[in-house]
Amino acid sequence: MSGPERNDFRQPLRGQPCRGLIFDFDGVIADSEIIANRVLARLVTEAGFPTRLEDSLRRYCGRRWADVARRVEADLGGPLPAGFQAQLLDETLAAFSAELTQTAGARSFIRRFAHAPRCIASSSAMPRLSHCLTLLGLEKLFRGRVISADMARRGKPAPDIFLLAAGRLRVAPRRCIVIEDSPAGVRAGCAAGMTVIGFCGGSHVRAGHAARLRAAGAHHVVASWREAARLTTRLARPR
Repeated sequence: MSGPERNDFRQPLRGQPCRGLIFDFDGVIADSEIIANRVLARLVTEAGFPTRLEDSLRRYCGRRWADVARRVEADLGGPLPAGFQAQLLDETLAAFSAELTQTAGARSFIRRFAHAPRCIASSSAMPRLSHCLTLLGLEKLFRGRVISADMARRGKPAPDIFLLAAGRLRVAPRRCIVIEDSPAGVRAGCAAGMTVIGFCGGSHVRAGHAARLRAAGAHHVVASWREAARLTTRLARPR
């Protein structure tokens, strides 16, 4: 592939509607990052590497488990304790059952754009995704249209998971809108040649997050689903 073609592939489509909607899940649809990272920070601390919630959000957030595990092992200076992953999943799912909510306005946004092909493309494993979708009552809205980290050869920031999602939707990547809350996810969407909206509506978002998403390449950044709806309507309008 030549240089100009590669550059063109990485640009959002101009002059035509973006038709496919691809959602990250944790921190975008589910307001789950605070809950999950609180559990992770505690278990990493118990394993021997003192970790606060803010540390966990900064170091591990937005990546699939295999990448997180490698980072935690590097922090610990050795392998994870026996049973760490199973304990993490059990305690995280229990915390979700007690506390999980959607990000404000997520369901309304999904329903508003129900006519558009839609898919979830998440760094989480399928058991966690299925559990959360059921808790939030969203499983019917995404049945058969959930791509998890288990299905991709490489995790975000590689584009693999978003390209799989576009294939599931049968929509060309450059005609897809990705809604992401993490820099790694933003880079993945850009690498896939999609239009990327950086989402800052989750409770885990801290000062400077919007700037980090822009630095990662987000074409647009929004603070709420209401703002995302206005932007998506404009992006999807034929020009």
